Amino acid sequence: MKMINKKLLASAVAASAIALSAFAPVANAEVSASVGAANMYYWRGLDLGNGDPAISGDISVSSGGFYGGVWGSSGDASAGTEYDLFVGYGGEAGSFTYDVSLWNYNYPSAPNNVDGSDGSPDLGDLTEAVVSLGYGPVAVTYYHGLEDLDDYWYTTVGATFDKFSVTYGLHEDDLSHVDLGYAFNDNLSFTIGKVVDDVDGSYDDDVKFIVSLSLPIEF
Repeated sequence: MKMINKKLLASAVAASAIALSAFAPVANAEVSASVGAANMYYWRGLDLGNGDPAISGDISVSSGGFYGGVWGSSGDASAGTEYDLFVGYGGEAGSFTYDVSLWNYNYPSAPNNVDGSDGSPDLGDLTEAVVSLGYGPVAVTYYHGLEDLDDYWYTTVGATFDKFSVTYGLHEDDLSHVDLGYAFNDNLSFTIGKVVDDVDGSYDDDVKFIVSLSLPIEF
């Protein structure tokens, strides 16, 4: 069932980003941006770039727990160049942390839409709602597809201990993976990922080693 009209969603994403920008001086909003590079496009246990490196960048505006922005990347072998629009709200209550957001995925050079039709997806077609709840070092995050992704869900359970992290991820088709991470510093991180359950054997289950570098852009 389609839960949100795509035109309404696209308008909401755009309006939220504009609103955050418009009121940034009044609400003491913060603007942040970064550029990044990785040796592969690693996504939820899978290498979407067939081993090719990926270059990414983002810019966001935040104020009082609300945030919005855009993230873009190269490296997706099947869909091509990608940019994502996002809006959300997060905060904490005692030892608990929470975050709720909407993400809209766009592929301007994609040869086919998500339903197999010719042409790239329209703005608002590929959207997820994301809910995350954390307590201390442990966090659970649930992703649920909307619009043309309404049959898809994904969830993770992860824990972070100082510079080390471990994450278990499960897709709706029972594909699951485990990631072990190490943050050398605020800019450089390393991840070892492994598919641990591939029901029909259609995914690459080789161990993957990911090196990610992110550099902030000063304004």
